Amino acid sequence: MVVFPNAKINIGLNVVAKRADGFHNIESIFHPVLDLCDALELVLIPGDEVLFSSSGIAIPTDNSNKNLCLKAYDLLREEHKLSGVKIHLQKNIPIGAGLGGGSADAAFMLKALNELFELDLTLEQLVNYAKQLGSDCAFFIENKPVYAFNKGDEFEGVSIDLSSYTIKIDYPNIHVSTKEAYQGVVPIESKTDLKALITEPIENWSKSIKNDFEQSVVPNHPQIEELKAKMYEDGARFASMTGSGSAVFGIF
Repeated sequence: MVVFPNAKINIGLNVVAKRADGFHNIESIFHPVLDLCDALELVLIPGDEVLFSSSGIAIPTDNSNKNLCLKAYDLLREEHKLSGVKIHLQKNIPIGAGLGGGSADAAFMLKALNELFELDLTLEQLVNYAKQLGSDCAFFIENKPVYAFNKGDEFEGVSIDLSSYTIKIDYPNIHVSTKEAYQGVVPIESKTDLKALITEPIENWSKSIKNDFEQSVVPNHPQIEELKAKMYEDGARFASMTGSGSAVFGIF
C-alpha cells in the first residue's frame, strides 16, 4: 500500500495565550497543499517485526525521538492486533519548515494501518489517536480546510475555495525549531475574527491577516522576508510565512 501525505499552509496564525500545560493556544486557517507530498509505503511481512527506512530528505533521529510513523504504529498496536510491517518513507516535504510534513506522515500512517489491518476505526477514533501524536496531526485525518484553535487540535469547518489559484511554496533551507519560534512571541488575544477575514477578497488579506511567528523568526532569518517580498513582486495576491517557518507561500 502506498499513500501520499501532503503538506499544509497556515493562512494567518495568531498566538493568543500560553496554557497551564506549557503549550500555547493559537488561531489559524489550515489549508492542505496536495501537490507537495511525501510517499509512504507499507508492506505486510511475516511475524511481528517492524522495519522502517527512508529516502529523500534526511530525517533527524536519535534514541529519544522515534519517527512519527513508528509512533503511530506503536499507538495502534497498544489496543489492536497488528502484525509485522515494512515501512518506507520517501521524504519530500521540508523539515522544520512549518508545512506539517511530520504530522501528515503520522496521520496518513494511522489511516493506512486502519485500512491495511481492517481495523474499522471511525473518523472520531482516528482523530483521537492523531491528537496523541501531535497538535496538528488530527488535521490530516480529514485533510480539508479548517479554522484551527486551542493547541491547533480543535477544528471548525470554513468556507474557502482556492481552486482557481495556484499556491507556490519556497523553502530557504532554514530549519526553525518550535522553541526558537516561540521565544520571541508574546501571546495576545485577537482583536479580529480570522474566520471573517478570509471571506474578504484575497487582495485584502495582506492588510489584516498575519502570522505572529514572523515577528520572532524573521529578524534572525531575513531570507524569509526576502522570499515573501519576492512573492509579491511576482504577482502573489497574498504571501506569508507558514506555521513557525521557515517556508513561505504565495497565492497566485
